[in-house]
Amino acid sequence: MGMTRRAFAAGVLALGAAACAPAPTRGRARVVVAGGGFAGSACALALRRLDPRLDVTLVDPDARYVTCPMSSAALVGWRRLDALTLGRDGLRRAGVRYVHDAVVAIDAERRRVRLRGGGALGYERLVVAPGIRLLWGTPAGYDEAAAERMPHAWVAGAQTTRLARRLQALRDGGTVAISVPAGLMRCPPGPYERASVIAAYLKRSKPRSKVLIFDANNHFPQQDRFTAYWQAHYAGLIEWIALVDGGAVEAVDAATSTLRTPRGAQRVDVANVIPAQAPGELALRAGLARGHGWCAVDPASFESAEVERVHVIGDACIAGAMPKAASAAVSQAHACAQAIVARLGGAAPPAPRLDSVCYAQLARGEALSIHARFAVADGTIRALAASDSALGPAREADAAERWYRQIRADAFAA
Repeated sequence: MGMTRRAFAAGVLALGAAACAPAPTRGRARVVVAGGGFAGSACALALRRLDPRLDVTLVDPDARYVTCPMSSAALVGWRRLDALTLGRDGLRRAGVRYVHDAVVAIDAERRRVRLRGGGALGYERLVVAPGIRLLWGTPAGYDEAAAERMPHAWVAGAQTTRLARRLQALRDGGTVAISVPAGLMRCPPGPYERASVIAAYLKRSKPRSKVLIFDANNHFPQQDRFTAYWQAHYAGLIEWIALVDGGAVEAVDAATSTLRTPRGAQRVDVANVIPAQAPGELALRAGLARGHGWCAVDPASFESAEVERVHVIGDACIAGAMPKAASAAVSQAHACAQAIVARLGGAAPPAPRLDSVCYAQLARGEALSIHARFAVADGTIRALAASDSALGPAREADAAERWYRQIRADAFAA
């Protein structure tokens, strides 16, 4: 079995305890990490634990980060949003310098990044972890103003609160619609977890209401397990409309809360529109993305296929069979950190051991999961194995809680 995140953390800790953040020192190798979500933060932390001599700087405009994992529970009052919010103190204690700013440009020839605030940082290696950007206008009419009325909540925080308030105000007998885009997206099982969580809330509080899933795809992850659970627990509460049945939302009218599909116009009470996605803006501006819109990388080191000495990890990169998920991002971050330390020491990067696990809540105290391992073969990252856990929904929910605590520690030393 591949190395787990817990095993990796134990291994890197054994290599040397992290010191308090020192001032940058001449002669120390400098690594700049642009982006402080799960991928960037985990990579910065792993770099310091692997080699405390490194000068590691994390740059992110947000001093606090709200985790997308577990955020669906915040929509219905099962969790508080502040309990999902993490600061940078754990990273500082591990010796990572945190810069409250944003990288806006990369000068690969001079190995420098320019900051929004006007400063610049030099590097020997740069890690870019920009996450996703939302493609406004897909569907037509869905822009930032429309997102105020039709929250996407695909970036946790203010949007999560907005959608939660919409659900709280829903009349009994109202309709909630979730629009799922085609193509690569963050957390592929996420929309179906969200439908489950909302259905659990409606069943208890507003039982005459309904969830419609308008899907631009004909299949979704763990479809058999989700639908079996829905039939057993939410009969009549959830309706999934596939692409072949006219499920793709082509346009929206936020003023009237109307979704337009090949089946015609559907007016709903609450619209959760998840737009199509692409890598964060920095990846586009820096020339890290290819024609398909995502960032190609060397699967052994996550070094960019476009720009030397720049690594791309997390949702923005094309990582073969790996999903765009927090667990995959942390696994990539650890592999990238090992590769950088090896490169700086003049060695080839070790063969990465990659894994992921996705948990989806089905109800309060019940969940499902899928575990997978990956390896580099024939120039890409291929799935070695995938397994459905046989723990049962209640024990899966317990496992999800343990996983969430561990991944927060792995990425943020929280």
